Amino acid sequence: MMNTLANHGFLPHDGKNLTHDVVVKGLGDGLNFAPALVDIMFQQALPANPLPHATWFDLDQLNRHNVLEHDASLSRTDAYFGNNHLFNQTIFDESRKWWPEDLITAEHIGNSKLARQLQSKATNPEYKFTNTTEAFSIGEILAPFIAFGNVEDATINRTLVEYFFTHERLPTALGWSRKTQVVGLSDILDLHVVLSNASSLITGNSPLLSSGNLHAGA
Repeated sequence: MMNTLANHGFLPHDGKNLTHDVVVKGLGDGLNFAPALVDIMFQQALPANPLPHATWFDLDQLNRHNVLEHDASLSRTDAYFGNNHLFNQTIFDESRKWWPEDLITAEHIGNSKLARQLQSKATNPEYKFTNTTEAFSIGEILAPFIAFGNVEDATINRTLVEYFFTHERLPTALGWSRKTQVVGLSDILDLHVVLSNASSLITGNSPLLSSGNLHAGA
């Protein structure tokens, strides 16, 4: 999403010296994200800059492997196989085959995320996907829903998502416009839970089995 905003000029085109104020203004102007929400996103991105006590980052620093960038992307190959920051049509085609309807649901996007993780784990001998990676990964698949979709029912027009990924541009050419209502932290948190559940292979709310109950249900 940050590259897309730079392509539109909401962030510097060269992707350099992204300070707190620059990022707050860019995401506010481009997507109507609340300053408090952008502040959290900015703080999460700062570690991408390897300089100690950095107060800014460059877009290309976000490509540092296993900092924010990670294996099993929906649209980019793993770093082990080569270029991990340019759009890969083959990878994206594998992801979008799990989107069978005109409206993408949380389940659809969750299935594509799980499929990419399985593919990556099975083929990449250096596959790494930690709990921290999972949180960032959910944030990534959450972004299009927040920007282009219906937050309340967690759906999004497939055409808008495909345009966003393939062109790295906001889908204004398809009639999209930024939301009139400010997007706040509460919107993110609610949707994060929905997408986390949709991205899990575990169903229901049953408690974990204790060591003394290994054969329960057998």
